[in-house]
Amino acid sequence: MITSTSPSANNWIRFVRKYGPIPANDSAFEEHTGRAARRAGVTPIAFTHPRFSEVLQCFAGRELVSVILTGTAGDGKTHLCSKVWEYLEGDGATWSSNNPYIHLTLTSGATLHVIRDLSAWVPQQGAEWETEGRMLLELFSNSLFENNTSDYFLIAANDGQLIETWRRLPDSPTVSRARSLFEQLLVEDQEEQPGISIRFFNLSRGSSAELFDCALEAFLSHPGWKLCFEGEAGSSLAYGQQSPIRRNFELLQTPLLQQRLRDLLELCDYNDLHIPIREILALLVNAVLGYAGKNCKDQLMVPTDIPRIITDGSVGEASIYNNLIGGNLRESRRESIGVFNYLDRFRLGHETTNRIDSILIFGEADEALHPYYQQYLGNDQFYGADARYQQAQSDYVESADEDISNSQFLEMLVTQRRALFFKISSSESQDLHLWELTVFRFAGEFLERVIRIVHPTINGRVDRHIVSRLVRGLNRVIVGMLINDDRKLCLGTSLQSTGAKVSRIYEDSISVVPSKGERVEIVWYGNKPALQVTLAENISESFPLNLVRYEFLSRVAEGALPSSFSKECYEDILSFKSRLLKALKKRRQTEQIAGDEFVLRFQRLRLDENGNPEHRTIQLNFSRP
Repeated sequence: MITSTSPSANNWIRFVRKYGPIPANDSAFEEHTGRAARRAGVTPIAFTHPRFSEVLQCFAGRELVSVILTGTAGDGKTHLCSKVWEYLEGDGATWSSNNPYIHLTLTSGATLHVIRDLSAWVPQQGAEWETEGRMLLELFSNSLFENNTSDYFLIAANDGQLIETWRRLPDSPTVSRARSLFEQLLVEDQEEQPGISIRFFNLSRGSSAELFDCALEAFLSHPGWKLCFEGEAGSSLAYGQQSPIRRNFELLQTPLLQQRLRDLLELCDYNDLHIPIREILALLVNAVLGYAGKNCKDQLMVPTDIPRIITDGSVGEASIYNNLIGGNLRESRRESIGVFNYLDRFRLGHETTNRIDSILIFGEADEALHPYYQQYLGNDQFYGADARYQQAQSDYVESADEDISNSQFLEMLVTQRRALFFKISSSESQDLHLWELTVFRFAGEFLERVIRIVHPTINGRVDRHIVSRLVRGLNRVIVGMLINDDRKLCLGTSLQSTGAKVSRIYEDSISVVPSKGERVEIVWYGNKPALQVTLAENISESFPLNLVRYEFLSRVAEGALPSSFSKECYEDILSFKSRLLKALKKRRQTEQIAGDEFVLRFQRLRLDENGNPEHRTIQLNFSRP
């Protein structure tokens, strides 16, 4: 066995670690990695941003407009600016300078002003504006509302920074107008306004799953990996067949693992959790180089660590299945990095089923479970049932339940449950209840049978039983009783307030299936699915469904107490109930139903023995004057 490693391969690993979950100078990440790449003699990881062509068209098309790129740190704003500059044949030396403001002359003769880091151009809080900085931003404000300007801008700014900058500028009519424009575009999530020469790209509104697709391809296809796994380096201990670095890289290329990871990121998107490019790259680097043991700096492996890891039999500590969730990182570090914080909310590995744990603990000896055990653990020579796992498993089975020495095996169980989530085949996912390995038991259904059905690219119809289940959950929250009826959405109030926990005054019900203008359905609303309740023509209300809301309603429909799962969801539904009652009042006004002003009628709501709502009319008569 050749044990030496290639210097160029080692340089690549040392370089790619800089994308990983290690402390870094976030404010200059683009420049930092660029300098590191030049020193290592490699090229940075790069790909075309999904919105690059739209941004470029603003300066290369027939009608020029200024552009603001905003979003969270790591969304790729600086990199987008560099690609636009490169395409427009801007000077490379000028871009390599440390000046946050640069400019060039376009072919039309207009000037493109590029502020690639607004925070570096604006004076510190409390400091006076320099004349050049103030005048440039005032020029930008004026150019937005001029019909024949020759000055166009490309500005990159983090969320919150943009508005604060214009608040600090000396006030003027155009500065005030520009500030109001930016606030409106941000709050209303708009990209442009008619008659104003600007495009507003909020990169944090983009799809994390789409960014993942781009980043994954760029990461796996980078020539740096060939330096490691081909030629002499590929025969070394550090990069050979026994190397966890090589094994993790190979596993990251498998379609099933990629799809499961993408599903998690897509669910983050539909749970209003955005993951920027920088954190996606950190996730990929951690997947390949992560190590949960204590002897690797920053819990990331380097080539010199591999011989020791192989010798001491701790290869399992480098499991990609654990690394993908950030299980190799300290808790404080995991919580400080958005992507690992968000993925940790799935509680993957901490949730399980009796059958899954029976496979992991007793599967080797159980005749019925042995095929699963062999497929998912026995055949995995790297991260399956190795000698350490088998010994810990034996000790656990034979020891007393309260034996505290079993903690090591319990930690191994968490890792193996995570591994099963990425290993269980699609054909067996329902049989083994894949998504019950997470806290969101209905997440797979939400993704496959709701989002991917009603998405505008498909524009399909969700199964009726799913809509009915959500309606049953809504009924139980709105009324505050264990209603089993899922054919009608029941609206109730209380003599105290519409927000009371139990509403015994029956107002009305809306048919789930289309009937006399009423219906309840799941439609696409903005950027996510929504439960839309139609009371009459032109009278409807929508309840956007993110992952937590979908899980909440589904759990309540199955019998969970509303307040025990999510107080925020509970309050959101009560707010939706208030909007439905207002819509009901509007419908009644349009119907103009005449009533006796000397008679007060209301209906008391109760449930029959099967949980179906019944209502009995109570009438109060007043004496006529």
